[in-house]
Amino acid sequence: MDIFINIIIIVLSCLALGLGASWLVDSAARLARRMGISELVIGLTIVAFGTSAPEFSVTISGALTGNPDISVGNIVGSNIFNIGFILGGCVLFASLKTRPTLVWRDCLLLLAVTVLLLLFLLNQTIARWEGIVLFILLVGYLVFLFWKREPIMADEGPPIRSATWRDGPMLLLGLLLIIGGGYFLKESAVKLAVIVGLSEWVIAVTVVAAGTSVPEFVISMIALIKKHHGISAGNLIGSNLFNTLGVLGLAGTIHPLAVEKSALFSIGGLVVLTLVVLVFMRTGWKLSRREGIVLLLLSMGIWVGNFLLVRPE
Repeated sequence: MDIFINIIIIVLSCLALGLGASWLVDSAARLARRMGISELVIGLTIVAFGTSAPEFSVTISGALTGNPDISVGNIVGSNIFNIGFILGGCVLFASLKTRPTLVWRDCLLLLAVTVLLLLFLLNQTIARWEGIVLFILLVGYLVFLFWKREPIMADEGPPIRSATWRDGPMLLLGLLLIIGGGYFLKESAVKLAVIVGLSEWVIAVTVVAAGTSVPEFVISMIALIKKHHGISAGNLIGSNLFNTLGVLGLAGTIHPLAVEKSALFSIGGLVVLTLVVLVFMRTGWKLSRREGIVLLLLSMGIWVGNFLLVRPE
């Protein structure tokens, strides 16, 4: 009976995610045009913040309850999932256009931030001051984005109707559906994994990370299908920036986070994956299906390495 109930919850959560993602993408695109803000900036901020809500819930909870491995592991695992499995999987269906701003400003910053996280964790701990540094970097990045006010590009996306008063509430409702759907999906997936006998370690590095990344997948896929490339790419890059700087920064500020030495393997893999994404986005200013396959294979290699090489201490 428990298995059946959790499967029903997972199905309903996926429906909520799909509906919420569709509303959020459409409303965000119309509001961006109305305010004269680039869809890329909207994807990097409002959309990314909304899809990072499940990671925020899990990571802050882990910090407050004294489970630092869950806090850090969820963020690192989700980031690998976002730019490996999700970005790679999305471009299998259609190539994704990029632009110099996304590559040299946002993706390069993501690479630098990921390297910084690796340096912070060489001693297996994110100290409180390091968490504060990460969070301050996020604030500075957001201030810069809205101060710069990047204009709308000619090839921003397909023609859309003008924004109305309904788009604000629809965007908020879409965010709520995504947050709620992502939360219940993750909770039921973990319960289902426990019922069928998976270990806590396997649950932490696979089910939790994948479950909290479902909103990013739904948003990016729907945005790509609707040809809103700025929202699709910006959501994933922005979500990883929010995860590392905002969520992990806040968690580290609340309580120092100590991790296993074996966690450095996953973080090192994330650095390599982020570098590859940056290079692929620069080549031809787009991500092709062939490059998507490489990202998927590289991500799978990192996950296999976790199973074969990384063991809880």
